[in-house]
Amino acid sequence: MSKLEKILYGNRLKPILFLVGLILILPLVVKSPYIFTILILIGIYSIVSLGLCLLIGYAGQISLGHAAFFGIGAYTSGVLTTSFELSPWIALTIGMITTFFIAYIIGIPILKLKGHFLALATLGINIIFYILILGLNQLTGGAAGLIGIPSLSLFGVPLTDKLFFYFFVWTAAVLVLLLSLNIVRSHVGRVLRSIHDSEIATETLGVKVENYKVAIFALSAAFASLAGSMYAHYITFVAPPTFYITKSILFLIMVMVGGASSVWGAILGTTVIMFLNEIIRFVGHTYFGISGEVEIVVYGLIIILIMMFLPKGLIHVISKPIQKIKPKKKVSVKAHKDMISQKGV
Repeated sequence: MSKLEKILYGNRLKPILFLVGLILILPLVVKSPYIFTILILIGIYSIVSLGLCLLIGYAGQISLGHAAFFGIGAYTSGVLTTSFELSPWIALTIGMITTFFIAYIIGIPILKLKGHFLALATLGINIIFYILILGLNQLTGGAAGLIGIPSLSLFGVPLTDKLFFYFFVWTAAVLVLLLSLNIVRSHVGRVLRSIHDSEIATETLGVKVENYKVAIFALSAAFASLAGSMYAHYITFVAPPTFYITKSILFLIMVMVGGASSVWGAILGTTVIMFLNEIIRFVGHTYFGISGEVEIVVYGLIIILIMMFLPKGLIHVISKPIQKIKPKKKVSVKAHKDMISQKGV
């Protein structure tokens, strides 16, 4: 890694090693199957959040429809494996490719919109998908859902065991993270940042802004499709309510809470919101007797508070003290060099 890269982006090896170490240690510490299931879902949802982070935080394009792409992956895997008896791995791959091209075609017209118009357009995609999976009941099972989705197996080992599936999910999440980091640090990442800052200024430099926006939109949709397929093969059942617009809002909140300007913020935000979601349900149902989706009310409050007090997300709160420490180290090294040179003189 060059010195310039370190100055611009920092050292990425240490946080990756920390994440991998944490992934390896958690199964030794966590004994509750319930908590273990949450950790698996965090890994699945982190893949969606990473794609959304690239789209929102770097390219500056809002999306309230990623639950639809999540659902396309889930239902493609579900239908192809139950109705057509294809291999789950082939179904997963077809789901990703199909979602990429659907998002690419849809993205060409809707990404010409900006701001709240774009948000409404992506919301419309989610609503259309929801209506389709309800209406195509012969394939999707309609409101009753699709049952009997087979579990994944890797090298002949079925991933029905939660421990195996945990490592599989988080391996996929780390690979997606590495791909996202490489995109951010590449020429494409710099173009996406410039689009986020000013599309007009970027266009004046001869960059075809629309091509980059559509490509990153399609890639983020493919990430969501991958996560959806993994979700379907883990739960072995999918139903329309899982892919309603509330799920898209949940994905958006995960990115905003963690910090849209950092891919690490996507994983942090997903973890915080998933555990917060469970705490809200437990406290609301146990102590206050609240039924229904009370979480969505709390999510609205979270968005308001984050926008008011932490617009850069929780990752900024964590990284700020670290950045303050680094200059002190540099000064001490410089002072040490000066001292050595003085002794030499």
